[in-house]
Amino acid sequence: MIANDVLRRLRYIFDLSDSKMIALSSNGKHKITRTEISDWLKKDDDPAYKVCSDTQFAIFLNNFISEKRGKRDGVQPEPEKRLSNNMIFMKLKIALNLKAEEVLEILELANFKLGKHELSAFFRKPGHKHFRECKDQVLRNFLQGLAVKYRNITNKNTDGKKSAKQTDQTVAKKPSSSFYNKKISPK
Repeated sequence: MIANDVLRRLRYIFDLSDSKMIALSSNGKHKITRTEISDWLKKDDDPAYKVCSDTQFAIFLNNFISEKRGKRDGVQPEPEKRLSNNMIFMKLKIALNLKAEEVLEILELANFKLGKHELSAFFRKPGHKHFRECKDQVLRNFLQGLAVKYRNITNKNTDGKKSAKQTDQTVAKKPSSSFYNKKISPK
């Protein structure tokens, strides 16, 4: 996923102000201005839109972890030069102090089913035989689930249909046949 898109979604989900975004995007070596933050948060088709580099986004995520969990003792981690969806997913999981079951619940809030073993494959080292690349769809659904959880929004399908979970519950309540509803008269 594009870092700018994730930044926009995180800002919305956690209701981050401009000053908070500047503080999270800056560190000792890199100072960020309000204009830069504003350019990162603009839509892709805006002429003032600028791409947030992976290094800048890594600084933001590292500071987001420190903000949510507290500063780490000792030397602070260096920002990565290249970020993958797996790394973004892992950093968000760490920042929010989520266990695997909680991540799966958040994904279900976005009507996205994933197994525990599939989830653990995203957090393995790239050389591991069970490592699996995190696709944009998984990260997007995780962010959608966070929005449902933290912003208390309802998750509506774009076509207006009920979700699969709602339909299953409705079907389960109805009798399967009208045979059981007929009254039997004595002979």
